[in-house]
This record gives sequence, C-alpha cells and structure tokens, in this order.
Amino acid sequence: MLPHINTPFDYISGILGASTDELKLISSFLLSYPLSGILKRIPDGKPWQKNVFIISVALFYLVGLFDLWDGLRTMIWSASGAYAISYYIEGPFMPWIGFGFLMGHLSVSHLYRQFVDQPHSIDITGAQMVMVMKLSAFCWNVHDGRLPEKDLSDHQKDRAIRAFPDALDYAGYVLFFPSLLVGPAFDFIDYRSYISTSMFVLPPGTSPSSAPTYRKKRKIPRSSIPSFTKAAQGLVWIFAFLKFSSWYNTEVMLSEEYMQYWFPRRVWILHMFGFTTRMKYYGVWSLTEGACIMSGIGYRGIDAATKKPAWDRLENVKPWNIEFAQNSHEYLGNWNINTNHWLRNYVYLRVTPKGRKPGFKATLATFFTSAFWHGFYPGYYLTFVLASFMQHIAKNTRRLFRPFFMKPVNPSSPNEAPKPTRYKPYYDAFTTFTTQLAFSFTVAPFILLTLPASILVWARVYFYAIIGVAISLGFLASPGKAALQKKLRERQQKAMGMSEEEGKEGMPPLEKIKTPAAEQMPTLGLPDDPEKELDEIVDEVRKEVERRRKEGGGVGRGEIKGIVQEKLDMMFGDQAKQVKKEN
Repeated sequence: MLPHINTPFDYISGILGASTDELKLISSFLLSYPLSGILKRIPDGKPWQKNVFIISVALFYLVGLFDLWDGLRTMIWSASGAYAISYYIEGPFMPWIGFGFLMGHLSVSHLYRQFVDQPHSIDITGAQMVMVMKLSAFCWNVHDGRLPEKDLSDHQKDRAIRAFPDALDYAGYVLFFPSLLVGPAFDFIDYRSYISTSMFVLPPGTSPSSAPTYRKKRKIPRSSIPSFTKAAQGLVWIFAFLKFSSWYNTEVMLSEEYMQYWFPRRVWILHMFGFTTRMKYYGVWSLTEGACIMSGIGYRGIDAATKKPAWDRLENVKPWNIEFAQNSHEYLGNWNINTNHWLRNYVYLRVTPKGRKPGFKATLATFFTSAFWHGFYPGYYLTFVLASFMQHIAKNTRRLFRPFFMKPVNPSSPNEAPKPTRYKPYYDAFTTFTTQLAFSFTVAPFILLTLPASILVWARVYFYAIIGVAISLGFLASPGKAALQKKLRERQQKAMGMSEEEGKEGMPPLEKIKTPAAEQMPTLGLPDDPEKELDEIVDEVRKEVERRRKEGGGVGRGEIKGIVQEKLDMMFGDQAKQVKKEN
C-alpha cells in the first residue's frame, strides 16, 4: 500500500461514519472514470498499450490502494490455473475441470472470509467471484472454439474462442480495472472485440443519423453523457444508502426497541432494511457500469427500436423493475443480471445433454452452483430455499388467478397475448404489494448472514412469509386448485360460445397458455417449477418400469428402488453413489 494513502480516507470516515475501506472502494470506482477516459485515448492500433495500462491500474488498486497482496496472489493462481487448464487439456471434460478448480478455490476464500468475519473490510472474494464467472465462461468458450460450428448453438458460435489468446490479452481481460472488484463480468470475446475495436464497426446500411459521434479518428464512440448519467445515478444511490443506513440497519433489526413497534410498522422497517441494503448495490453497480461505458466496452451497437447507440451491454441491475416487480421471476431476473446470464449459459444449459430439454438435473446443478458461488453463510441458504418455494408458488398462482383479469384466449391462437380487463390494474397492484412483502422477509437472512440473527428477525415478524408459503402450497394441493381451473375453463367456453364437450376438445390446457420463454429459465439458480422438475424423475422411473414389464420381467418393490437409484446415479454420478454407500 502506498504510504499515507489512508490519511484522507480516515479523516472522511470519521465524518461520515463509513469504514475506510468502503470509502476507498467508492473512490476507486470514481477514479475509474478519468482512467477509463485515458484508456479510450490510447491509440486504437496499439492494443498492447491498452493491456499494459489496464494491468497497471488494476495492480495499483489491488496493492497500492487496498494492500491486497494475498488477494493478488489468489487472482494469479485462479487466472493461471484456468489458462493452463484451457490450454493444455482438451476434450469434453476440460470446462468442468476448470469450473471445479475455480469454484474450489473460491470456496476456500469464502470460508476464510467467514472465519475472519470482518464484513466492513475489503477482501478479494468479491473480485474472485467475478473472476469465476469470467474464467469458467472462458474455459467453455475455448472448448466451443475447438468444435465444429454445426455442433454449437447460436450463442456458443457467437462466444467461441477460435484463436487462443496470448498472455497479455488474457491478463488484460482478467484485470480489466473498471469492473475488477465487483463486476460486471463479461466474456473474453467481448474484450477481444473491444481491444481490437471491431466492436465498434457499424453494420452495413446503418443510417448516418443513427451512427454515434466520434472524437477525431478514434473508433470508440463518445460516451461521456451516458457514462456520467450512470455515475450520477450511482452517487444518488450511494448517498441515499449512507443516509438510510443510519435508520435501517442490522443493529436496529436485532435491538429490543424494534419489538416496541406494532406489527405493520415492524414489517415496514423490515422492508426498508432490505431496500436500504439494495441501495448500496444499485449504487456500486451503476458506478462500475458507468466506468465501463466511459471505457467503451459498454457499447452494444445501434438499438433496433430507437435507432440510437445503446450502452447497456454490461447492465447489471434495473432498480425500478425490482422495487415494483409483480412476481418473483421479475424481481430476481432484474437483479445481478450478468450472474443470471452466466448461470443460464454456462451451467443450466451446459449440464443438459445435446438434443434434450433442461430438466431437474440442470435446475439442481444451477441451484447449488449459485449457492456455493455466493458463499457458506447459513443466511444465504435460508433465502435461497424460501425463494425457490416462492418461485414455484408465484408461477402456479399466476396461472390460476391472472387469467380472470385478462380477456379470454382465442383457442385458435393460443400464443397470442391476451388483453387485460379493466380490473387488471387492481391485480397488478396486489401482486406488486405481495411480491415486495414476501421478498422483504425472504432476503433478510441474505443480509444478516448468521442463523441466530436470521431466525430472530423472522420470529419478530411471526414468520409471516413462511406461513403464507405453507398456506399457498396447501391450496395448490387442495381441491381448490381444480375448482379454479374449472372456473377458468367455463369462463373461456362461455366467451367462445362452446358447450362443455366442445370446450374440452377445442381448448388448450391452461398450463400451455402463453408462458414466455424467458420465464422458463431459473433466475439466480432458483428452480422455476420444482414440482414439474421432480415429476420428470417420477415419469422417467414410470417409463422404465413399463418398459421392463413389456419385456416380460416382473418389477417388485426392490427392483423399483433399484431403478430410482439408477436414475439418481445417472443424474448425480459419484455423489449419489456415495449417498447410497453411506445409507
């Protein structure tokens, strides 16, 4: 660490009450703006100079500003290991070896941080979490680059690395300073197209009025206005966090004074506790996104709708979409967007055999990846498990209740989006309220981290969300669900002038009516429909039993147990075998 660099931060810390490391972190984000401006002005024809500048600034941040020598060694080990694995190992297991190495190394860092327990100090785990996303994706992209294009999906073709990068380009990618400490993450192909400026080549036929403005002969467009707009948004969120955190914090939630308020006030404070914590992330991610925009890597091309330059390539959070979300999928899908992309493209879709749809195995692998990636505090797992139930409930109740507030679907065009009735705004207001209320409860352990603190706070609001989940699951398993489905069918039949028999034959099943493809993917690793995915295992076992019976063999209880174990072994490999051995 540079001599006396802490002096001004210690002084400001005494005034604002924030820790010295937190102030240095925010300062590094702000410093990235002028440094990104310098990076953008390095000649386009000398990418090696850009790499050297990026690496130099990253080293200044890590060891000159934060004194993270151990953190630097950790990053070097992870980056070197992933580089060597992807270079020397070929074959289908290479990306999984890289993934296992990176996740294992991250787990060690998480456990060390948990044992040290210094939440207000800056350690390397945040940067390492970003690295795991970048480098595990890098291993997959190298693997895809070694395969014929006919074996790849469109996304894989677009991300594949055909020419293995040299060490300087790779180091620049790993240590890209505007997103070094907290993200956002991005693929190597984005960095390569950025550093070579091919990212900024306009497609043929682009209207001159749609083209971005440039400075002199530089290929990177001007980005000051969108960059400073993001910076302003980030600073507003940070200042709001500093103010609100003096009112809504962990100490307040655990204090005896909290119990002096009546129940609605306690729920309100719980909601504001979560909102205040989210403000910090809104601010941090807005600042780092703005710095990426300033450097130019946030450029996404010409927006098809507005015909103007778009700078949202690395957008990581949409605050208003979260705070006014009407369902769990919308809430989670707009949070940590790049992590959602990573989990979908490099875990969920990668564990699925070619030619098959992702199922229970993919969902479970994504769930555990997301959980281990975050760390090992018990609070994370309380939040993840409860949120997975909410995801399931939200999807099923949406199917049951939302159609009553929409005009009936035309059976001849089941994929056509239905139009809302005049009562739809009331449904929207109610679902927004219940979603926010549910997640105010659910995310509390994610902030409190420890099991005793999490259970205490939940108890102080009478476990209202858990009770709501239990009641909802009970309803979904009761005759009430079938009664609502019948009402929906009768409503549709009446609107179309069908008899009951005609309706049974001509109407699509309620479960098949218009579920957007994006909503069928798990968000942050949480299963979208665990009931359906568990049913897939049951269905596979049933088919196997029927097949063996047709072949003339009897199937007893012991054989059924063996079939179930066989399916689990196929899904979970050595882990399931170990469980069987222990039992």
